[in-house]
Amino acid sequence: MPESIEKNTDFEVRSLDTICINESETTQPWYHLLKYTLIGLLFGILFVKAEIISWFRIQEMFRLQSFHMYGVIGSAVITGAISVWLIKKFKIKTLQGESIIFHPKAFNKGQVYGGLLFGLGWAITGACPGPLYAQIGIGSTVIIITLLSAIAGTWVYGSIREKLPH
Repeated sequence: MPESIEKNTDFEVRSLDTICINESETTQPWYHLLKYTLIGLLFGILFVKAEIISWFRIQEMFRLQSFHMYGVIGSAVITGAISVWLIKKFKIKTLQGESIIFHPKAFNKGQVYGGLLFGLGWAITGACPGPLYAQIGIGSTVIIITLLSAIAGTWVYGSIREKLPH
């Protein structure tokens, strides 16, 4: 009787997450992370000045009363598309000299469910993951509840991931 072949389910699950495939092979001292803190602070200031962390601006967007947020999101999508195109065309490498590889990601119905759930949470709380920290930084401490809820939701997703429709 032949031995049963065990599947490498860890790789199969990790292949769903492109970020796990593109992990850097280089190691750096801890103080190299300070540049990301500085960029994050500047990004947060930009969010505040552009009013994209404003609950009222987000509500205007969901009520189709203002173009402001659609303009911000649209310009971000265009910037991202151009950036990816340039990276692919000129084979741009990371600062450490590593190649940047884009892996195709198959579309599935779980992305629709996740997007609807994300949009519902965004509409109710007036916050999405990026601006949460900027909102807390300007003194909207009630957003800490939203942050803890987002962390709890991520943990729940991770624990029931294999049972969900991927």
